[in-house]
Amino acid sequence: MTTTASSSAEPKKNQLPPGSKSPPIFGMVQALLDQFGTLERYQRKYGEIFYAPKSSLLPPYVIFSNPQAIEQVFTANPDLFEVGKQSTLPVRVLLGEKSLVLLDGIEHKRQRKLLMPPFHGERMKSYGQAMVDITKEVISQWQVGQTICIRDYTQEISLRVILQTIFGLEGGQRYDRLKRTIVGLLDTFNSPLNSFFLFFPWLQKDVGALTPWGKFLQQKRQINEILQAECDRRRNNPDALGEDILSLLLEARYEDGQPLSDEEIRDELMTMLFAGHETTASSLAWSFYWLHRLPEVGHKFQAELDSLPQDAEFTDLAQLPYLSAVVAETLRLNPVVVFVGRQLKQPFELMGYQLEPGTSLLPSIYLTHQREDIYPEPKKFKPERFIERQFSPYEYLPFGGGNRRCLGYAFALFEMKLVLATIMSQVELELLDDRPIKFARRGFTFTPSGGVKMKVGSRK
Repeated sequence: MTTTASSSAEPKKNQLPPGSKSPPIFGMVQALLDQFGTLERYQRKYGEIFYAPKSSLLPPYVIFSNPQAIEQVFTANPDLFEVGKQSTLPVRVLLGEKSLVLLDGIEHKRQRKLLMPPFHGERMKSYGQAMVDITKEVISQWQVGQTICIRDYTQEISLRVILQTIFGLEGGQRYDRLKRTIVGLLDTFNSPLNSFFLFFPWLQKDVGALTPWGKFLQQKRQINEILQAECDRRRNNPDALGEDILSLLLEARYEDGQPLSDEEIRDELMTMLFAGHETTASSLAWSFYWLHRLPEVGHKFQAELDSLPQDAEFTDLAQLPYLSAVVAETLRLNPVVVFVGRQLKQPFELMGYQLEPGTSLLPSIYLTHQREDIYPEPKKFKPERFIERQFSPYEYLPFGGGNRRCLGYAFALFEMKLVLATIMSQVELELLDDRPIKFARRGFTFTPSGGVKMKVGSRK
């Protein structure tokens, strides 16, 4: 990767990193319309660290991709940072004040500790059975010769997985109502222009359900009502408690014996819905695109699947080297989120620049994954790079890092591997358009534009 002279020269005392002199709102609009192109243009112009001053919408912030700088931030004392109220306003509106991603300090630490067990260990095996069964059920509806948008089906699979493993719902009126409302809410921000409502507070006016924001608020209220009713139902009927994560949250207790509040449970469930549903669906769609756009990759993938014995366990499948490499390379080349965020509470020196309290530090997942000094030919999809080398958590960070690494990363990786393997072992698919696919914004996340059109071939 090349950098500009301004970023490689020794910074002067009290000098800020280089950055655009244009009003910050211009850069924000550019990023909303073309996030990745904007990042690449800024890096070419300013180097591996660049700065934007405070605006009415955002605090001052620096974006960087230097692994040493990322390590410095991820390994720093967490007490140096806080979750910025201004910069996270869109997330607060979407997920709620008590979401783990918006908590600080002791509150973040104690809630993270409470939420961690369901996403690790033996429980993953039971989730694996649900993931495979749901995938088989969804693809059983496909007809030979049918044209499909693969992302529609990965979204259907990931949503069903969430509803069953997180909420313990497999059908019925509550299931149908929740599913329908979630899909409607997610589709509210399915374009760059609609996403503006999340980032510009003056657009957030509730003038009825016919407007995007009014419709969003109505759907969010409906989801909260459904989740609250489900919590009340299970509390009043202990026999309704199961092995799903909602049941575990209702039974969980902090070290002082106190349960999670209704607001904490609702906001964590909303977080799992968005963090574990949209992101996995998009990443799976990208994987299917690459497996079929690059035949040599697809053939290697298929050969590895065929080498498995008939009695292989889910855990055996998840440990396949090439399958794991395909998933890792998908997450490198096509990240579904752009940044990892921290906001300074105290002065902090980064790459020779002295940064003031209130500054947001934004390690860029995308720019870090595009560094030629770490990933030769970074625009190419090459799973072998993850077999030939192990990358540090400061070079490869699809799930963030430090004490705020995504809690459900193991769940997401497990689901991606099982869904890919299940579909690829049962159905032949053909990519209908092998032209390069661009990123499309869906609120805070990014997905393959057009959803990846494919044709269903013969069943294996």
